[in-house]
Amino acid sequence: MATVFTSRQAIQITGVTQRQLAYWRKTGLITPSQRTPGGHSRYSFHDLIALKTAKRLIDAGVSLQKLRNSITALTRTLPQLKQPLSELSLLATGDVILVFHEGAVFETLTGQEWILPIAQFQREVERKQNTRRPSPSSGQGELFPETSWERDLQDGNAANSK
Repeated sequence: MATVFTSRQAIQITGVTQRQLAYWRKTGLITPSQRTPGGHSRYSFHDLIALKTAKRLIDAGVSLQKLRNSITALTRTLPQLKQPLSELSLLATGDVILVFHEGAVFETLTGQEWILPIAQFQREVERKQNTRRPSPSSGQGELFPETSWERDLQDGNAANSK
């Protein structure tokens, strides 16, 4: 059986206040995975991650309403997730929450992608190199000569794939 934590332990481990924990549980922001026959809350490790993530986002200046709306949007966008706060990597930048998922970064509320996925861009560049490159016998220079950033990118990808 997986380890579970009492409300007191959850507070000590995550740094949320007793008041926050009670309010979040009452409003359904983050609910405990289990309840004892006596009705006491028991939190799983994933619940603790969700609590800690919520606390960090709020400490970073994200309003509780924006956090709640972001969770709702994420569950609509990624319905396979049971607990977005513990299953995704999130980052608060100002009043925007970004989510890292499957190589992409997007804003939680709008779904707008923020960063061009490098691997996808590299494949696009390689495709264009392969289709538009003049033959060496033509005497023309390459349309897309390899640049130092491409070499660095390839070196980085080679290092990351090990």
